[in-house]
Amino acid sequence: MILVTGAAGKTGGHVIRALVARNLRVRGLVRRATQAESITALGAEDVLIGDMRDAQILRAACSGARAVYHIAPNMSPDELTLGLSIIDACKRADVRHFVYHSVLHPQVKDMPHHWLKMQVEETLFKSGLVFTILQPTAYMQNLLGYRDAILKRGVYAVPYSIDARQALVDLRDVAEVAARVLNEPGHEHAIYELASPDAPSAKEIAEMISGIIDQPVRAEQTDRKEWEAGVRAGGMNEYAVTTLLKMFGYYEEYNFFGNPNVLGWLLGRSPGRFEQFIREIFLATEA
Repeated sequence: MILVTGAAGKTGGHVIRALVARNLRVRGLVRRATQAESITALGAEDVLIGDMRDAQILRAACSGARAVYHIAPNMSPDELTLGLSIIDACKRADVRHFVYHSVLHPQVKDMPHHWLKMQVEETLFKSGLVFTILQPTAYMQNLLGYRDAILKRGVYAVPYSIDARQALVDLRDVAEVAARVLNEPGHEHAIYELASPDAPSAKEIAEMISGIIDQPVRAEQTDRKEWEAGVRAGGMNEYAVTTLLKMFGYYEEYNFFGNPNVLGWLLGRSPGRFEQFIREIFLATEA
């Protein structure tokens, strides 16, 4: 049995599908009962409902699992605490393999959500667990949140410079790597950076989509004060707001690059390209 925490998110769903496709038994941990049905529909054999902050829930989730794929809640100020708790639960349950879903360049202290993952990684080094750490960059699939604005209004608006370049990766590739690492020997104590060959700017993304759909699409930089006011009004928590603002500033000043060699080696093929994602996923009728 393989436990996937954070199973209800887009990462968890892709990982579960990849594991089930290999006929592996999967248990999902979700926070709300309303999420359980969708996880079962993906093929999970077992679903536990509860908060990752509850040590008893974590122990129950880890019980009987040979491996754990840990995905922390997105932009959580409690990531280190949650990491410590799941590592402890895995040790108590004699889990044989702990795979941590980290992030590309966790060493960047200027981005707090990266730095918290770095501290979880450090804890793993001292834990005595057999571990593998995956460090994916931003997903190509994140662009789906902008799909309506791009296709209906011809605008791709981001709260940082439209010339800032950012490494991307197809989440389908990340999920395939996760399944391989969880099902194949030889990945013990490895740290893998996962990025595609593409690091486009928002301007280049708009130009690419425009060329593919043969309609004008322009990139625009959203005023960050307006962005902040909007997300606060929408209920985004303080940690997420301030952390994202720091991330936007980092992208503007330094860009965010990755290298595709490790991902290609793990996949045994070339990683998915951004144009391929646009054609296969972004423009799909049910994207």
